[in-house]
Amino acid sequence: MELVSTKPRKQRLARYEAPLHMRRHYMSVHLSKELRQKLATTRRSIPVVKGDKVKIMRGRRRGTTGKISEVDLSSCRVYVEGVGKGKARGTEVLIPVEPSNLLLLDGDFNKKGRKEVIDRTRAKEKTAAKVVNEAKPQTG
Repeated sequence: MELVSTKPRKQRLARYEAPLHMRRHYMSVHLSKELRQKLATTRRSIPVVKGDKVKIMRGRRRGTTGKISEVDLSSCRVYVEGVGKGKARGTEVLIPVEPSNLLLLDGDFNKKGRKEVIDRTRAKEKTAAKVVNEAKPQTG
């Protein structure tokens, strides 16, 4: 799905009508600086999955950390354990959070798809560095 129009109405419509495999990209969360160093990557974001440890960066509940308990692709929201509101009966209901307001602190990067994404990014970095080194003129 390629977005050609710059009109906000069409941008919103395309996002609303996007198939689930495209909506997964909208569920990306920024990586913390420590996690980027640990993974040895310059990649800024990665799609979130259930079980990741995240920190809320925006909104009333900023600063709260918790694990992802559910990822809802149909509404493009995630549910974080410990981020909820109490009902009159005493039960707690989890509040949906926009993924762009989260920071990824820790997760399982040994899963097949996630490991491939990180490795692919590392490979791009290596080839870019190689091209830059070849383009430099040799002095001496």
